[in-house]
Amino acid sequence: MSETATPGGSVARGSWAMVTGSTSGIGRETALRLAEDGYSIVVCGRDSGRAAETRKLIESAGGRAVDLVADFNDPAAVRRLVAETNEALDGAPLDVLVNNAGGGGFAPTEDTSEEMFDAAFNLNVKAPYILVGAFAPAMAQRGRGAIVNVGSLSTTMAASGTSAFQAAKGALSMLTKSWTAEYGPRGVRVNSVDPGHILTPANEQIRDMMGGYLAGLPAGRGGRPEEVAEAIRFLVSPRASYIQGVVLTVDGGKTAVVAM
Repeated sequence: MSETATPGGSVARGSWAMVTGSTSGIGRETALRLAEDGYSIVVCGRDSGRAAETRKLIESAGGRAVDLVADFNDPAAVRRLVAETNEALDGAPLDVLVNNAGGGGFAPTEDTSEEMFDAAFNLNVKAPYILVGAFAPAMAQRGRGAIVNVGSLSTTMAASGTSAFQAAKGALSMLTKSWTAEYGPRGVRVNSVDPGHILTPANEQIRDMMGGYLAGLPAGRGGRPEEVAEAIRFLVSPRASYIQGVVLTVDGGKTAVVAM
């Protein structure tokens, strides 16, 4: 792949980007846009069929991708993903990491099992921690790289019945700052995007019951996955070259306006 001028800026020759959870929703839209910007993409998620679909979409548009399978709730599977990625890239640089895979069960604290608690932290904290520990040092050695963590409004606004999930997303938000201190001086930019209510396939089933809430947002609607993907695309790009350690909220104005 030759160096190409793109909407996101100039991409280093042979540069790769990993987008976790890129089998659908925000992750897939992000992978497609980074491919448009000239990156080869490591597509990864739990569903092999949907991972292959994302890869084929990228390839049909003239891009390059590999699809790998990993359960981000299993730390051993995440470590295998690291090894499989290094093998697939065969020495090519991974210059972008988007920690998009996440989730967790919702329940009151007294009803949250230890398994639910561990799953929330495995998905939202441990998996990104393993991946950054594996790939950020090489980025720093090259003096370039971008990491974007996909968080949640839960980092700033609490809701009943989501304590484990919120605690995990809060930890990921703090890691954005910690990694900025650790890797920022060596050329690796680390930032976060906090989506609001985004109408991903996983959320389609509750669209109707959320109608009144969404209409009350300043934007008057729910967000689209591609709108979050564009925020991630910006933070990855050279246009954000002096932005480090920030949280870019994509929530239709939810956190800016007090409901009256």
